[in-house]
Amino acid sequence: MGIHKGTKLTDNPKDFMLRVRLDKETLEQLDECCEAEQLSRSEVVRKGIKEQHGRIKK
Repeated sequence: MGIHKGTKLTDNPKDFMLRVRLDKETLEQLDECCEAEQLSRSEVVRKGIKEQHGRIKK
């Protein structure tokens, strides 16, 4: 098939999708973080995972 026009090439493709269930309060907290950091929900979640992973590796 090849690369489609408009396809963003990256060194770290995001090939996996994760679906999570959140309560309203948690979703509001996530959105507040997104707004404050000017990041997408996915970016905030990835950042949180890295932070938690760093804590367990200490």
